[in-house]
Amino acid sequence: MQFDAPGGHVSIDADAIVLALGGASWPRLGADGGWIDALTRTGVAIAPLRPANCGFIASWSDVFRDRFEGQPLKRIELSLRGQRVRGEAIITRNGLEGGAVYALSAALREAIAASGEAVLHIALRPDLTAAELQQRLAAPRGKQSLSTFLRKAVNLSPPAIGLLNEAAASASLRLASMDAAALAALINAVPVRLVGTAALDRAISTAGGISFAELDEHFMLRLRPGTFAAGEMLDWEAPTGGYLLQASFATGAAAAHGALAWLARKGVTGL
Repeated sequence: MQFDAPGGHVSIDADAIVLALGGASWPRLGADGGWIDALTRTGVAIAPLRPANCGFIASWSDVFRDRFEGQPLKRIELSLRGQRVRGEAIITRNGLEGGAVYALSAALREAIAASGEAVLHIALRPDLTAAELQQRLAAPRGKQSLSTFLRKAVNLSPPAIGLLNEAAASASLRLASMDAAALAALINAVPVRLVGTAALDRAISTAGGISFAELDEHFMLRLRPGTFAAGEMLDWEAPTGGYLLQASFATGAAAAHGALAWLARKGVTGL
């Protein structure tokens, strides 16, 4: 096995090798997917690496982008084609990211790949029913501005109100002209059109990698006996946080045990 390492080229003659080189979402730390070409040349099937646990691109207006970039949408519920996730999201200059978005990232990415866009619906007050919202919104507004009324009547934050205005403007509607029923429906199903994923090097992790069909039950490459692979090099993805780390640690441990068993079968001693 040959490596380009700090200080020069290194050649190692090993009886077994465990590869844990990561995906391609942290190039500044070395996880840049540079291993793909070397394994592909040996015939190993590798699914293209794609962003996972990533942000998404929306076509915000300049007014919305400049005013609300970096602000959170808290205690919301995101939905896409029957999948629902509660949590928080962050408005970015180019779209949305955050824990709730990451949990839907695989479904959003595939929807965009299939049709060029994905319409994500955001419930700004998911703990209130449509009837409860409508009742609150039907109260007299008096001399209050619409923003003040929405903040007091249904406890919407400025970024949430901004998102409502953004969605209404995209549909050529005016929030001030909507009746209580229509406004209640919009508050708990704000459509956000997403048209792309954030760049791979801005993702937390990657999907794609070495096909599991290329590995035996010990995580050894069938085409490279004695070479094992683990972690984000493999074709899987998981939600960010504990699931992602646990799967990486678990496949690493499994590959290590596989390597030890391989060495034992080959009669290598001195371990």
